[in-house]
Amino acid sequence: MPRIPIVEYQNACLEAKIEYSKQIAKHGRITNMKKTLLHNVPAFKALMEWYTLRDEAAKFLNDFDINAFCHAISTHNNCLICSTFFRRLLIDAGYDPDNLVFEEKTQLLIDFGRACVNNPNTVDDELFQKLKKYFTDSQIVLLTAFAGMMIATNLINNVLDVELDDYLTSYTKR
Repeated sequence: MPRIPIVEYQNACLEAKIEYSKQIAKHGRITNMKKTLLHNVPAFKALMEWYTLRDEAAKFLNDFDINAFCHAISTHNNCLICSTFFRRLLIDAGYDPDNLVFEEKTQLLIDFGRACVNNPNTVDDELFQKLKKYFTDSQIVLLTAFAGMMIATNLINNVLDVELDDYLTSYTKR
């Protein structure tokens, strides 16, 4: 049971209705997490910057790398909604998320994402030096911010017990 009810369009304030409509127009739906965030439009807008960071990451990572990175963070963080969302993207792209094989660069992304979840105060120097083999300082800063934004979305879903969206149900890990 969610701790905070979702905002439905008919009950939303004008500013939330505008953001709600933008989500429908852009994505064809609005998720339960976004409906929850619309209780506070500045919070909603802050978390929607995830898309800005994702677009920046797409300049140097492919969809598989981005989705595997986000899936690893969300799975490691025990976020049912986000891990299932990225599981869906991987499955729909033809991958088996339970049996993924990674190239070295992608494995480093996975390891870095998990380290950000585990204890960001102890991301080891060896991992960092390996990241520098593939990524510039600017890209590492972006990846760190992107991991942070992914963790923030996990936090919203987990703390507020946001319900899994119906369209994701068939993608849950069995």
